[in-house]
Amino acid sequence: MSRTSIDDLLSFEEERPVQHEPLRGGWLRSVVAFLAVTAAATVVLVAGLRAVGLRVSLVVLVAGVVTVLAVRRIVATLAPPPRSGPAVARPQQDGEEDGMYNWDARDALRTAINGWELPLEWSKTQPERFSHLILPRIAELADERLRLKHGVTRESDPGRARALLGERLSTFLDTPPRRTPSPRDLAAIVAELEKI
Repeated sequence: MSRTSIDDLLSFEEERPVQHEPLRGGWLRSVVAFLAVTAAATVVLVAGLRAVGLRVSLVVLVAGVVTVLAVRRIVATLAPPPRSGPAVARPQQDGEEDGMYNWDARDALRTAINGWELPLEWSKTQPERFSHLILPRIAELADERLRLKHGVTRESDPGRARALLGERLSTFLDTPPRRTPSPRDLAAIVAELEKI
């Protein structure tokens, strides 16, 4: 059974937005496409309005088309990301829950777990990754807990920090291990961190 502390549940790290490759031509291609769609929509509107006997200022039509296209682009930009995986939904009554946990894209617990799970998995086969990826994170957690609970960090007051951390945790943070620690060793380290 997994034990999660309240600090783990309340922490959240923003995911970095996905950077899309710019298309060749970049902004110039976007501007040309926007102008082409605006011109085509304006021509269709003018032809349709003249067919029914209405005359509207060309400036007003172009402004209306540009406004509609701009609103459409803004709405598309602000739309939430699509749900991952197949979504099987059934209508719920007011106040009723389906009993399933919703692993939404913005779930802070899932983000925190993934932030540790992947680097830990990588470090099984490449021990040097543990020293470069995981150990600095654990050291940051230790410094943050020391700062919040006791007003010191390992850098600001090394002696007091070492006394508060204990010999085992201090040695672990100061001397990178030659191999990736076992899950049992990591659980003991986390337990010591939570005691700070």
